Amino acid sequence: MELSVAQWLLVICLVAFPLLYEWSITFKYFCKMAFYNGWILTLAILAIPICAVRGRNVENMKVLRFMLLHIKYLYGIKIEVRGWENFNIKEPYVVVSNHQSSLDLLGMMEILPGRCVPIAKRELMYAGTAGLACWLAGVIFINRKKTDDAISVMSEAAETMLKEDVRVWVFPEGTRNHSGSLLPFKRGAFHLAVQAQVPVIPVVMSSYKDFYSKKDRKFATGKCTVRILPGVPTLGLSPDDVPDLTDRVRGLMLDAFSQMSTERPGKEPGGIH
Repeated sequence: MELSVAQWLLVICLVAFPLLYEWSITFKYFCKMAFYNGWILTLAILAIPICAVRGRNVENMKVLRFMLLHIKYLYGIKIEVRGWENFNIKEPYVVVSNHQSSLDLLGMMEILPGRCVPIAKRELMYAGTAGLACWLAGVIFINRKKTDDAISVMSEAAETMLKEDVRVWVFPEGTRNHSGSLLPFKRGAFHLAVQAQVPVIPVVMSSYKDFYSKKDRKFATGKCTVRILPGVPTLGLSPDDVPDLTDRVRGLMLDAFSQMSTERPGKEPGGIH
């Protein structure tokens, strides 16, 4: 039986795909990233009708978290968490975290506290099914290009935190950072914490360089350590104290990030659990 041109092309693709996947780091990177983004959009389709029952509600974050927790296993990424006890705070608080790539979502979902929602750029709201799922989960969207709009949203977020017992997660670098360090912090998260008079809890995710690099087109299996640092109080602080607060928290996170970057896999520094 002779094969048609289309059938021959299909056979070649079926043979070439696994070979390229095993032999080409770049091809493997693009395949993994395509599946990562596509799978998240697919999971959002499943989450939307479940979340829609409640409408826009912070409790819907539990649905998204449940659906996303398994992704680390698909990619062979082990996540180690240290400092769980620092989340044992009954009052609202602002979580600030470093931002390396879209993989930060895995670390966030691993430790996401109850009634905690991220603050995200407004563009995400229009990202198809993922945007709708995030909106239903109570994600707070800001327009970073309009300062007045961002300030207004932050003021509303401060009121919501106190009235509805909500925690907020912010990436103060403002954009993904592949430099292997921390970018300067924007002050919005710290203004929010001071306005609401709630603690700032820094969260540091270790460098992904051993298993992931957008620049080098590398995406392998590996380990990420997520360290929850002790909360920094803001009670009694005023807007004038925000610059110092920002610098202080960034310094704490930079020290932790530098320490974690020099640790050997599996090494446990003294006093950290």
